[in-house]
Amino acid sequence: MRFPAPLRPGDRIGVTAPSAGVADRFRPRFDVAVAHLRTRGYDVVLGECLDGSGAVSAPAPRRAAELTAMLTDPSIRAVVPPWGGEMAIDLLPHLDWEAIEGAEPTWLVGYSDVSTLLLPLTLRGIATVHGPNLMDTPYAVPAPLVPWLDVVTAPRGAVLTQGPSRLHQRAGRDDWEEHPDVTDLIVDTPGRWRRLDADDPVEVSGRLIGGCVETLTHLTGTSFGDVPGFGAAHATDGLLVYLEVAESGAFDVGRALHGMRLAGWFDHASAVLLGRTGAPDAPGFTQEDAVLDALGPLGVPLLGDLDIGHVPPQMTLVNGALTTLASSPGRAVLTQTLA
Repeated sequence: MRFPAPLRPGDRIGVTAPSAGVADRFRPRFDVAVAHLRTRGYDVVLGECLDGSGAVSAPAPRRAAELTAMLTDPSIRAVVPPWGGEMAIDLLPHLDWEAIEGAEPTWLVGYSDVSTLLLPLTLRGIATVHGPNLMDTPYAVPAPLVPWLDVVTAPRGAVLTQGPSRLHQRAGRDDWEEHPDVTDLIVDTPGRWRRLDADDPVEVSGRLIGGCVETLTHLTGTSFGDVPGFGAAHATDGLLVYLEVAESGAFDVGRALHGMRLAGWFDHASAVLLGRTGAPDAPGFTQEDAVLDALGPLGVPLLGDLDIGHVPPQMTLVNGALTTLASSPGRAVLTQTLA
């Protein structure tokens, strides 16, 4: 596994939108987020593919060319999109994978539709960061969670420890049009990490891999989503597969998880970690039912309500990192080693 070099003050961070661009009404928030990086001492490079007037920021070949250029430019040490979107999958055949793999690795940071790109990169041996996108970066991240900027500045071999947030944001997102400079999350709902399949304490380890169910399910069975092959290559380490649901109903999630299981995604999994979700249940079939119905037959620990994904706040996870999760009633710790 190749880990990009840690960021240092003065390094360049590229901003491009490989999926959705930034509409004019959200430009003030975008400017706040860019300024946040600059006040931290980074030189921010804005790409040309940022237009938010349509579903995507530019045609797929242009978006792919810009992302490839940033990931292979030795002066750019990290790339963070504004946010996700819907159609990052159309970049995959247009990216210059040979050039990206041949270059010194660069951190790619994001979640939601960005995980469509994070996963194939890590399957090719390059560590990536599943964490807040650019527009979320100004938020103060409550301990014991770790901001993505602290992760990408950590040295190779660093050990990063996180645990459950005490409170999370159950209601809708902040109004960035009305309050573009907001930095404090409104967290008002208690929660905890919990084991879904049993009550026993658990300690599991493996290489971390995963992302957003709605986007990754479409990579199943393709060369861009060969998690079974990745698991076989790292069989001595094992895998910790993490998934989170953005908005799909419970039946859609159940079908997606069944498909991923049948395709071998969890064959080498030591456990499956599920992010907290605000997605809807179905009559007589909850989001938790979907997980247990599809993944219960695996016979591995299933941990739920982790701080991953679309319900703030969220942990920063390094795809490809050696990771251990220990959980028991009243205590939970996730430890990642950048090695």
